[in-house]
Amino acid sequence: MNAFSKIDMGKVTRLTRAGKLTEAMALLQGRAVPDTAHGGSDSEAQKGGWRAKRAGPTIDMVAPSAPGGAWTAAGHGWAQAARASAPREQAAGFPDLAETMHAFRDRLAESGPRAGLGEGLRSKRQTSVPVPDGARFEERTFSNDAGSRTYKVFVPSGYTGQALPVVVMLHGCTQDPDDFAAGTRMNELAEEQTFLVVYPRQPQTANMQKCWNWFNTSDQRREGGEPSLIAGIALAVVEEFSADRARVYVAGLSAGGAAAAIMAATYPDLFAAVGIHSGLACGAAKDMPSAFAAMSGGGAVRPRGNGPIVPTIVFHGDSDRTVNPINGDQVIAQARPRAALNTKVTSGKTSGGMAYTRTVQADDSGCDVLEQWLLHGAGHAWSGGSTAGTYTDPRGPDASREMMRFFLAHTNTSAATHH
Repeated sequence: MNAFSKIDMGKVTRLTRAGKLTEAMALLQGRAVPDTAHGGSDSEAQKGGWRAKRAGPTIDMVAPSAPGGAWTAAGHGWAQAARASAPREQAAGFPDLAETMHAFRDRLAESGPRAGLGEGLRSKRQTSVPVPDGARFEERTFSNDAGSRTYKVFVPSGYTGQALPVVVMLHGCTQDPDDFAAGTRMNELAEEQTFLVVYPRQPQTANMQKCWNWFNTSDQRREGGEPSLIAGIALAVVEEFSADRARVYVAGLSAGGAAAAIMAATYPDLFAAVGIHSGLACGAAKDMPSAFAAMSGGGAVRPRGNGPIVPTIVFHGDSDRTVNPINGDQVIAQARPRAALNTKVTSGKTSGGMAYTRTVQADDSGCDVLEQWLLHGAGHAWSGGSTAGTYTDPRGPDASREMMRFFLAHTNTSAATHH
């Protein structure tokens, strides 16, 4: 069945022309809403219940069709696909499809970065993750008062019961644990260096595009929402495998990077260090409109509280058209301690041809507290990743290896105080 066969494109067109993008987005995701563009009111929409059930936006871009290809804003790519398929859709009874998608793209462009709506309609390839002899890559489930999430754990072949470090990896929108493991190659690194990796899975029941809901205030607090689920998963892995409680780390890409920043802010006594790739600072948004603003560089940085400092490493491409690179600066600003740090800036270029600037800020004892990699010419993708997964740029520095180097230099002295 055609993906658009159940969508009232006439209504989408009217809503888009009226500037009612949230309503139009709901229809495009297959959920009926009142026609507020023609006499319907907000109260009528709320009575229909759609506002309470709406899915969050995706913040990712469309991956290139071939290695090294150009990344495209998903709204633009979807509009292109609509225009290319217009004759077929017109024959099927959708004469306004191309015009509607083009208008919707343009409207989104006026209010901020384009949401990756096309991702929900693209077929996703199944990713196969190789597992070395003696290693395991297994699925588990964790539940608490906030809900339930499945997760996958990679156990390296070198595990014999010793207290290993744990790295929690938070995938981006439209991704899943297998895809993220393949793209970041973190399992390969774990097999080489002997540590545990855990990949929580965000289901479509929680967000239509499988994004972590970093833009919801209810998912930005301790002991509630998604942070409590992610923290619970980390602690479950520590308990099951008798892991090193002082060496638990968290990293993420895009929406997962924003969620990782939230974990550092809400559970600083759990995580010894955090890695944020192409993400946003904790509290950068409080709802969908402010999420669009934050992604385009208009978000505000919430001041850091009085809790422990969590050492932070950031990767961000300066050509990222999905999450403005100023967000990387804001992550660093939020993580910076009040004490003065000593700064060292270096630059280089990888064998793949990507130039970068690396800024390291250390305390008086020489311990690196903040590390920021600005990737010149890079878009919205995991640096140095594998094309076996989505949203990767093999040309760049190996973000996984650099994060692990940074992580393992830090232990959490407050770990014993976590309940």
